[in-house]
Amino acid sequence: MKRTLKQLVSLIIKIVGYTVILMATALLFQNTIYIDNSNYGLWCFLAAILVYLLNLTLKPFLVWLTIPITGVTLGLFYPFINLIILKIVGLILRGHFVIYGIWYAVFASVLISIMNIVLDELILKKIERG
Repeated sequence: MKRTLKQLVSLIIKIVGYTVILMATALLFQNTIYIDNSNYGLWCFLAAILVYLLNLTLKPFLVWLTIPITGVTLGLFYPFINLIILKIVGLILRGHFVIYGIWYAVFASVLISIMNIVLDELILKKIERG
């Protein structure tokens, strides 16, 4: 029971953390990431759920598929995988979540990755330890 509760709390924290990260990134990169102002929090939350689900399902396949180009570029292609995930979320949510351009979006995806690492290291690992 305790393990299931920890996993549920961890999942909720990840989704809420992704939501806050997407909100902060959209505020920092206003000309690159657009989130619909009507029900802003709801669209961020839906985008966070989609990012989380795509990271669990599609991202491992994309990483495996792009191993050669990631290896040749010494890992510099990896942020483009995150960008592809964000673009797919934009396609699913249509006009409510839009990524414009490529280069600033790559910087935004790098920032999202860094903020996810911080979230995992500072918060989630402490919860998992007890």
